[in-house]
Parts: sequence; structure tokens; C-alpha cells
Amino acid sequence: MNIKSRLSAIAKLTLSHRWQRTLRRNRPAVDIAGSILGVATVLGSMACVALFIAYLGYDRSPAEVKSMMVWFKAIQWIYVVRILFSLIFDYRRTITYTKVIKWIVDIAVLVTLLPAIYPRTDAPWLPWLSTILYSRKFLVAVLLAYALTDICYTTVQAMGKHTNPSLILSVSFLVFIFLGSFLLMMPKCTLYPISYADSLFVATSAVCITGLTTIDVATTFTPLGLLVLGLLIQIGGLGVMTFTSFFALFFSGNTSIYNQMMIKDMISSQNINSLLPTLLYILGFTITIEAIGAAGVWLSVHGLLGMSPEEEVVFSLFHSLSAFCNAGFSNLPGGLSNPRLMNSDQSVYIVISLIVIAGAIGFPILVNFRDMTIDILRRIWNRIRGRRYSQRNVHICNLNTKIALYTTTVIFVAGILLFWFFERHNTLEGMSPWVQWVQALFNSTTPRSSGFVSVNPAMFLDVTLVIVIFQMWVGGAAQSTAGGVKVNTLAAILLNLRAIVTGRTRVTAFNRKISIGSIRRANAVVTLSIVSLLFYVVAMLVLEPELPPKAVIFESISGLFTVGSSLGITDSLHTSSKILLCTAMFLGRVGIISLLVGVAGDRRDPPVEYPEENLIIN
Repeated sequence: MNIKSRLSAIAKLTLSHRWQRTLRRNRPAVDIAGSILGVATVLGSMACVALFIAYLGYDRSPAEVKSMMVWFKAIQWIYVVRILFSLIFDYRRTITYTKVIKWIVDIAVLVTLLPAIYPRTDAPWLPWLSTILYSRKFLVAVLLAYALTDICYTTVQAMGKHTNPSLILSVSFLVFIFLGSFLLMMPKCTLYPISYADSLFVATSAVCITGLTTIDVATTFTPLGLLVLGLLIQIGGLGVMTFTSFFALFFSGNTSIYNQMMIKDMISSQNINSLLPTLLYILGFTITIEAIGAAGVWLSVHGLLGMSPEEEVVFSLFHSLSAFCNAGFSNLPGGLSNPRLMNSDQSVYIVISLIVIAGAIGFPILVNFRDMTIDILRRIWNRIRGRRYSQRNVHICNLNTKIALYTTTVIFVAGILLFWFFERHNTLEGMSPWVQWVQALFNSTTPRSSGFVSVNPAMFLDVTLVIVIFQMWVGGAAQSTAGGVKVNTLAAILLNLRAIVTGRTRVTAFNRKISIGSIRRANAVVTLSIVSLLFYVVAMLVLEPELPPKAVIFESISGLFTVGSSLGITDSLHTSSKILLCTAMFLGRVGIISLLVGVAGDRRDPPVEYPEENLIIN
């Protein structure tokens, strides 16, 4: 290296050292400026989402479009300043924590400055690239991507303020419910105007993956409206925090230990290091099952419903999404009781039943399946290589998985047999044996949360309705897209009952002891479900005295346990009853006990020991 090069290197090093020293001296001012800019960025992100909604869902005049673009450009400059500020004044932290995808979004925002720096020429080098980079849609899409990333990251950062996770979960659902209620009212989402009460009801039903609706989805919503409805269902099915946690970790990765511990508990990950792989697995599994399910539905209905190829694809995707999320929405006139489907080879009912079961099995069980599969493949690989695999986990299939699968299988098989036995001479009368058994399978699967119907529940025998109500109350597995008190809860209280009857002091299953905390929580969930059910049934009967009591009771149970089945009175409800059912669906989705814990906070036992006495219970 010559003298000139050495002097240049020394000068650069000296300049860098001086810059770092200047930053250290002015760190308070830099931090204040960064905080102000961060708040401005969050507000700009919210404004960007609102502008995008107006840009997409409403008819606009050229003057209004021009005004919107002015606001978009203002938000663009806020993002640019934020990115440059991070690179200049917080370089080391930005380089250390920013993920690849976040770099791509940041660079894309900087690229949107190209039209202002270098006006478009008449003969560009790459016409197609020039068309993209200088287009209005590219600017809006990039700004929306940055806005969503920033909002997700800010949401997860709010978790680091030691706010109660249950309260954050409840508020996040409320935000999407109200946002969805306004989105569904956009002129481009509906074929005719709908009231806000109906829009709020449908949005609540979608986010809470219930399926009850006061309007006909097939004749009300446009393709854009179905897209919005599908997004609300997907967000509600996977959980708002699952989405925001994934984006925050995947795009930036800069989250606190407290944040990561909360995310770990929400997705049942084994350790903090596997958070992102577990989130990727959950999202990947969801997309894969929904894609395979859509293909199966398409093969089942291709050429059957008189739809165009595009309509068949939309039908298949929407029903696969609705089935996996256990939502029960259908964009087909008459739903799945459509005569063309009922007179088909019944394959569509089998496919949808399998998708519903996959969604109701629970994400912790899916994660456990992944671990078991990896363990089996690892042992097979070591056996092929002639090595002994000594680290085999004997109990890799955990107790939660065993209990949930066992209880689900018992309820599922019993439901099929009982439905066929009681309804074979009623709603299944005149059907072939094959059709009867398929319908028994389908109508034993869907009452547990999905809400799809192929035969009118209003025609069921009373004994069948009692069985259906029990299935609605139980629901699916814990931390799944299903509703109800969950099969885990039912198994816990039954095992506790067995222990009491047999005089045992411990509750056990599969050579494992169930913790006292789990038993107490199961008893609390069952108690709250009964109390809340009594409240909503009485309130609905008071508000709807002119409707059949049996139908009102069934509607209340369906709403509270997020099932979506109805005896045909949903569109006849008064506005007050619709609002009441919205609260029932919300409580059923977020969990009453979780909401109470979030409101009450963490109140530990006092540091005293009280005398113990027995209650007379017989």
C-alpha cells in the first residue's frame, strides 16, 4: 500500500471516529428525533392503509385521485426520511438487526424516488421495467408493504411494554372487526348497499370464524368483497398475533426477550430459537392444506355447478379457506345444501370434512407432528448410515396430542353413528346408503365449529339437535381454528371426574400426571361457558319473544361457541339482537377466561397462609 492510500485510509478512519464521537455526544437529541420520526411513521402507516382502502374500494373522480396521490407522496417522504435517518444515525443497529426482507422493502421505498430524481425518458432501456417503476400502482404497493410491516412491528413492540397478552389479543381482534366492518361496506365490495349493523355482524362472524350471517353472501358481495371476507377469515383463523409476530420476526427480528417469550407461549414453541421456524411451519402448513383442499374442491365441483373456470377457482379457494378456518361461509346460493351438490357423487363433502378436521386439530398438535416426523426421519437416516441413534425421545408425542386426538376420535365416531341412527328415517330418508353415511360424516364434522350445512338443521329430530348442541359446546382442539370449550377441556374434566369417583388424589392419563393448574383452568372454562350461555340465552329470549324459543336458544349457542349453524332466524333478528350476538361471537373467539384475565390482571396470592376447611359437597 503506497503512502497516498494509507493517508486516505487514515483519513476515513479518523472521519468515522469523529462521526461516532459526535453521535455519542448528541445521543439524547438523536433519540428524541428518532422517537418523533417513529411516531410520524406509525401515523403515516395508518394513514397509508386508510388511503389504500379508499383508493381500492370507492369510485373516485380524477381530482380525488390526484389529491390521494399527494397524500401518498407525503407518506413516501416520511418513509424515506425514516430509512435514511436509521442508516445515518443508527447504522450499526440497523445493519445488525434488519432482515433481508426488510432491506428489500426499504430499498423499494428508496426506488420509488426514481421518478422525482430521474424523469422517465421516451425511449427507456427496459420498457417493461420502466413501466413498473414509474407506475402509480408500484408506488402504492410499495408504500402499503412498508406500512403493513411497520404496523406489525409496532404491534409486537407494544407487547414488550409488559401489557397483558390476553388484553392485547382482545384489542387486536376488535381492531380487525371494526376495520372489516367498514371495508365490507365499500361500494366496490357489495352489489347493493348494506346497513352497518349487517356489515358489523358479518365482519365479527368472519374474524371470529363463526359463519353466522344476516345477509346472503352469494348475492351481496362482489369478488373484491369476497376477497376482503376471505382475508378477515384467514386473519381470524390463524390469529391476529400470529400474523403480526411472523411479520415482526421475519422482517426485522429486533424484538425483546419478553416479546419472544409471549410469542413462544402463543404458538406453543419449545424454545425461543425455534420461534420463526415454528411460525413458518404454521403458516406453511396452513397455505399448503388450503391449496390442496382448494384443488380437491375444484376436482369435486368441476363442471357440476355451471360456473365459468374463474368462478370455479374462486369457489374452490373460498370454500377451502372457509373450511380450514372453520368459518362456514359459502359464496354459493343455498350453500352446501345446493341441490347440484347434494345430487353429486358426494366427494365435495368428504373433501371439505377433511379440511375442517385439519383446521380443528390445533396448531400445537401440528407442531408436535412435525417434531415426531423429524425424529422418525432422523432415526431412519441414521439406520441407513449404520449409526445408532441414541438421542431418541421416548415421549416425543406429548400428552396434549394424545388426549386431543383420542377425545376427538371418540366424539367424531360417536357423532357419525348417532346422526345416522337418528336421521336415517328423517332428513336422510330416501338417500342411498353411501349418501347417508357421507352426510352423517359431514354433519358430524361441521357442528363442532365449521357451521356448514347440507341438510336443514331445522328439520332435525330433537334428540339429534341435543347431540349437535353437545358437539357445538365441545368444539375442536385447543389453539385451533375451532370453537367451543375444546376437547382438551372436556377430557380434563372427565379425567378429573374419574379420579374423584375412584378415590385417586392425582389426575392421570397415558402414564402422565395432569397438573392442578390445567384441571382448575378446565373447570373454570366449563363454568364460564355455562354461565355465559345462560346469560345469552335469556337475553336473546327477552329480545326476540316472537321467534321460536328453540331456534333462539340454538342461535345463541351457535354464536357463543363460534359454530355458525342456524335454524333459519339469523336474518330475522332485530338490530339489538345482532349486536348482542356480535359480543357472543367475540367472547367465544378470544375466550371469556382470557378476557377476564386480561381485565383483572395478575393478582398473586397474599403472603399469608389461611386455615384450611372443607366444604360439604355431595
